[in-house]
Amino acid sequence: MNNFTSPGDPSEYLERLMQAGQQSMKQFDEALAMTAGVGGKKPAPAGQGFSPFGFALDMQREYLTQVWRFWNTTAIRTFTLGARSEIQPARGDKRFKDEAWQETPYYDLLKQSYLLAAKQMHDLVEGAQVDDRTKLQLRFYARQFIDAMSPSNFPATNPEVIRTAIETRSASLASGMANLIEDMRKGRITRVDESAFEVGGNLAVTPGSVVFENELIQLIQYTPQTPVVERTPLLIVPPCINKYYLLDLGKGNSFVEYAVAQGHQVFLISWRSAVPEIDHLTWDDYLTKGPLQAIEVVREIAKVEQVHALGFCVGGTIMSCAAAVLAARGESKLTSLTLLTTMLDFVDTGDIGLLIDEGAVALREATIGRGGILPGKELAFTFGTLRANDLIWRYVVDSYLKGAPPDAFDLLYWDSDSVSLPGPMYCWYTRNTYLENKLREPGKTTQCGLPIDLSRVKTPLYVLASREDHIVPWRSAYRSKDLMGTNPRFVLAASGHVAGVINPPARNKRSHWLNDDLNCEAKDWLDRAEEKPGSWWPDWDAWMKRHSSGTVPAPGHAGDDKYGVIEPAPGRYVKLKSN
Repeated sequence: MNNFTSPGDPSEYLERLMQAGQQSMKQFDEALAMTAGVGGKKPAPAGQGFSPFGFALDMQREYLTQVWRFWNTTAIRTFTLGARSEIQPARGDKRFKDEAWQETPYYDLLKQSYLLAAKQMHDLVEGAQVDDRTKLQLRFYARQFIDAMSPSNFPATNPEVIRTAIETRSASLASGMANLIEDMRKGRITRVDESAFEVGGNLAVTPGSVVFENELIQLIQYTPQTPVVERTPLLIVPPCINKYYLLDLGKGNSFVEYAVAQGHQVFLISWRSAVPEIDHLTWDDYLTKGPLQAIEVVREIAKVEQVHALGFCVGGTIMSCAAAVLAARGESKLTSLTLLTTMLDFVDTGDIGLLIDEGAVALREATIGRGGILPGKELAFTFGTLRANDLIWRYVVDSYLKGAPPDAFDLLYWDSDSVSLPGPMYCWYTRNTYLENKLREPGKTTQCGLPIDLSRVKTPLYVLASREDHIVPWRSAYRSKDLMGTNPRFVLAASGHVAGVINPPARNKRSHWLNDDLNCEAKDWLDRAEEKPGSWWPDWDAWMKRHSSGTVPAPGHAGDDKYGVIEPAPGRYVKLKSN
């Protein structure tokens, strides 16, 4: 059954926002009921003699104390004209950066009342006597509610919105309403000036050719930029939940461009966004029609027995499983394996794992598990809720309340260019990874008709994680070195899931950490690691060259007699829109 809803449905956009809020509060209420012992389950015994009623009284007493301090401070400030507010936003919170939130008593009162209520809800969650997972869920849903209720999100209580409306004689409100109506038509929040970018125009511009395609992928071979190239080619497997051009954003900001410039023979998979004719594809189809097929084509074109493979995020998970299938077949076709911000052990999945439970997965299995499509905009909205202040409410305020035009930012354009997935593939992935964490256990999954054991992959392994990654917690990525590969190298990049990976050396930004001793826990590794300024890309290139089989003259044309040029890069698949 196909549950794809047309993005032209104007009611769907607001309905999903409302449903998300209702679900958050439902989960929050149920967990609180468990805490107080009035729900269908008993709270976890976190301490002897715990009384939910005594806990509630303590919380009420603390709240009243905080309220008294707040009003006392407010009164003193009114008379002294200069005392600083006692309750301050967290460092980096940009919602209250306007001077009116500090200088005008009315807005300062709103801000402090909100922050006090937020602190009270936070303390309530921290004091809840529940199991660890329930507490994490409580924190997540409470944060969603707290973020949504900020006075900065409402036109009557945001001084910037009011000031802009006065200065523009309400033109900003009219523009904001027009922006809202347009986004309701699209079914998503517009966060970027989409007219400023074109895939194949100023994004995904590294020269290359599509040399193979099937119903799921196009395979791009990039044009060499050096007279000699590494004999062993590199196959890049991007995530299938996003467009590949995150790795090829534009000149000077492209991992693909960098790899080609260093003399690597680069091939890359471009995944097709799900459409009705492929809504039946499974996880096994993604392995066989994706990296397993691509490896064969690359071997034939480059006339080699083995290839280097690199997987990013979900692409790394797919590539790792493909490597395990090759190992189960007794086939040695990989020289090395690089995993960028990839999870194989899903014991700690961060906030996104809190959104995936038995009920949610079972519902998907019942509706699209045997055929259907998970729309890309649903995936995008889910990821947006993980950082709602930065990825949702900021743009609601700027676009709908202040009527401001969106900025031109390549990463936001890529992030908004979502990809849909076939239901059977998505259901298998979520159940066997986030829900049941089976990939790490030998023989617990059958893929391509074979019992899978990651430990049978005996390939040199390079693992990169990002220290502030909210999609793949770096400690989870660190565990990959214990599951597969030989002679692992682990590198920790600064920043988050995307910015930690896309960091060209020429920009000389951020840093990374190195420590050759991996016989320790993640925390100990970091404590003894050395911080290096700049990008991790040269470290990876040097590691690849250490596993080199020599160089050969650069090929004079793409493809070979069997696999000819189909069309220039970036190809058709990456240009298809799912939203």
